[in-house]
Amino acid sequence: MNIEKMTTTMQQAIAQAQQIAMTRHHQEIDIAHLWKVFLHTDHFGANFYKDLGINVDEFEAKVDQELDKISTVEGSNVSYGQSFSQNLYQLFIEADKIREAFQDEYLSTEVVILALMKLKHHPLTQYLIQHQLSEKDVKDAIENIRGGDRVTSQNQEETYKALEKYGIDLVQKVKEGNMDPVIGRDEEIRDVIRILSRKTKNNPVLIGEPGVGKTAIVEGLAQRIVKKDVPENLKDKTVYSLDMGLLIAGAKYRGEFEERLKAVLDEVKKSDGRIILFIDEIHNIVGAGKTEGSMDAGNLLKPMLARGELHTIGATTLDEYRQYMEKDKALERRFQKVLVKEPTVEDTISILRGLKERFEVHHGVNIHDNALVAAATLSDRYITDRFLPDKAIDLVDEACANIKVEMNSMPTELDQVMRRLMQLEIEEAALKKETDDASKKRLENLQEELADLREEVNSMKLQWETEKEEVNAISNKRAELERVRHELEDAENNYELERAAVLRHGTIPQLEKELKELERKNDSDQLKMVQESVTENEIAVVVGRLTGIPVTKLVEGEREKLLKLNQTLHQRVIGQNEAVDAVSDAVLRSRAGLQDPNRPLGSFLFLGPTGVGKTELAKALAENLFDSEEHMVRIDMSEYMEKHSVSRLVGAPPGYVGYEEGGQLTEAVRRNPYTIILLDEIEKAHPDVFNILLQVLDDGRLTDSKGRLVDFKNTVLIMTSNIGSQLLLEGVTEEGTIPQEVSDQVMQALRMHFKPEFLNRIDDTILFTPLSLEDVKGIVDKMVQQLSTRLNHQEIELSISDEAKTYIAQNAYEPSFGARPLKRYITKEIETPLAKEIIAGKVMPKSKVTVTLQNNQLSFETESLTEE
Repeated sequence: MNIEKMTTTMQQAIAQAQQIAMTRHHQEIDIAHLWKVFLHTDHFGANFYKDLGINVDEFEAKVDQELDKISTVEGSNVSYGQSFSQNLYQLFIEADKIREAFQDEYLSTEVVILALMKLKHHPLTQYLIQHQLSEKDVKDAIENIRGGDRVTSQNQEETYKALEKYGIDLVQKVKEGNMDPVIGRDEEIRDVIRILSRKTKNNPVLIGEPGVGKTAIVEGLAQRIVKKDVPENLKDKTVYSLDMGLLIAGAKYRGEFEERLKAVLDEVKKSDGRIILFIDEIHNIVGAGKTEGSMDAGNLLKPMLARGELHTIGATTLDEYRQYMEKDKALERRFQKVLVKEPTVEDTISILRGLKERFEVHHGVNIHDNALVAAATLSDRYITDRFLPDKAIDLVDEACANIKVEMNSMPTELDQVMRRLMQLEIEEAALKKETDDASKKRLENLQEELADLREEVNSMKLQWETEKEEVNAISNKRAELERVRHELEDAENNYELERAAVLRHGTIPQLEKELKELERKNDSDQLKMVQESVTENEIAVVVGRLTGIPVTKLVEGEREKLLKLNQTLHQRVIGQNEAVDAVSDAVLRSRAGLQDPNRPLGSFLFLGPTGVGKTELAKALAENLFDSEEHMVRIDMSEYMEKHSVSRLVGAPPGYVGYEEGGQLTEAVRRNPYTIILLDEIEKAHPDVFNILLQVLDDGRLTDSKGRLVDFKNTVLIMTSNIGSQLLLEGVTEEGTIPQEVSDQVMQALRMHFKPEFLNRIDDTILFTPLSLEDVKGIVDKMVQQLSTRLNHQEIELSISDEAKTYIAQNAYEPSFGARPLKRYITKEIETPLAKEIIAGKVMPKSKVTVTLQNNQLSFETESLTEE
């Protein structure tokens, strides 16, 4: 027998049969070894017998019996599985005769299966005959699979039932109830039906952004076909979704991919227009399977599309359609475009309401309507890089999954009590080993406490189990109701009116009544341990986790923190009341949900001399909102003085170095949309930078170099500038106020430097006044406190007299430099002498250092605290 004249599947089967013979120490490969391979789950042979009504598992057990009858041979010089048995050789002779009769070029698996039926006395043949399988049945099945074709390729088995292998029957999926309902999209489905009903060029291609529901439109068409809610010419149609990945996967040799695709197309052709082919991500067919000297999938489709032999629906995104399909004009003109727009928030809410029951049944939870409204509105507002309804459905799914995980986990209250119980049991075991009276007394008290605690644990466990059972009962009832509704749909589609009437007016109302009763009983339970409801707050938690933007309702602790924000900022930024009030008010408006949803939370331009607290206020705000000074995007605008450096903010254009890295500003905000952006020394930037900032200030968005829209609506934008600082220094009054004429002069200087359209978009321009001597004294207090905190770690106390503080303020204060010289003065006059004393051993831990003013100089006195 020439193995080269067998198909690839047959050659592989013989190699695997040989492996089985070697493993079992059998000298020859027998029919049973080969059939053991054939009946493997994924093998063509197993599917073949399954379609003929043979129980494959029972047949495999019979094959195993035959294998056990073959005698094993042991020995060092024995070679296993190196030759065919007499039976197998006879089988191949019969198979070769059938191959010639069929005029096949290669010997295929199904021919070998038919040949077995010729060996009437073989135990496996007798088993099949006993199970009502005849030679004629096998022959008819082969003709049915082949459809009159001959075996002319070594990969012929790959092409049998190609549509079943490489596609999914969507109409069958709908009939089985395995598809989510499609809500809305009636206009687009009508467009698809209209194009499919044309005589020529009857191939629609759905074009839209990812996640807007292109695939759902085809699923909606399949559902309409099942309901017979389509024109007469489409009522007997079926829709197959083609999996391009499966078609390409495993096609190792040249021409193998084309062979598979050709088999799919031939099946579609033979169906006389009954099959509509749906190719998701249709742009993949351009270039798919193309190797040197072979055609891609697109060119294989073109002739059939042109002749109207192939009904195809495609789906792709706008970008990929432009990139791939539009380049191939011959392919593009054979399709009719159907644009699929993103649904509105109202449409998305309707879609979510339609899917609600499916999610409730799958997760076993109860979804409130306000959760669905929140999912649509919050995803539209805060998740800007994806599209409705996909992002809203994801939020609902994620929130349901969170509740499901919590339902299956031990409640926090029970967990805490059980930990306490374990702690006391460990203490009890330790006390039992002690013999003194105090330990015995403690043990008695402990045992009483343990008894109460065990009773509490048992009670809580019982409550938890009961609540879980109630929730599971509701979940099971929902699943039963869903199943019965599918049965009703099936009965109505098949015109089984009597069955439909019983289900509609009898079974379903009864189940709905039982479900309501279970839900009412569950809702009436007080102090529930198992939370099974998904509300708007659960959706808000998911949005917060995905985006970093706090949209949950304010908890009591956070309310207190926000109400005290103004006071906290005042403690850190001294002497700048107007600036602190403006910034804290903007944050309060945002967290109360009152800010304009289409602009940043706040945009401020801080003007004033150096060292008065402009950058410090931005840092203080970051620390109060995000618990870290580092949680802000700080960009030094002196780095953007050149025209070409502007591209660093949004990313280098295509073709330039750094294109893949993205922009310094856009990437930071894309990763963390809820943040503070500090543009330091804005007047030093090139004028083109301000043109980029215009759309950020006005619409709260910016497009980066890759065309992605970056959302700035949840950022606080702070710009600092030294413009007019000299005017402020010279014009400030003794009380620390700025006269109106000085303020006007500063604003005039500002208008000279910045364009009106830039200044007009800023929420507030705030003038920071130069620091008065009283302000400086306050800052000295703060800096001394910080130094004292650092010394406390070494168990050293620091005390500075009021005279010494006033002396530091007067000597270090320089109006034109602000507070910065103070830090340098304290470092030089206090920190350095102290450091020398500590290293010399004169100031030890557990000692107190007092700094006083003597003879117009700072004096240090040290005393030990241990002697007291």
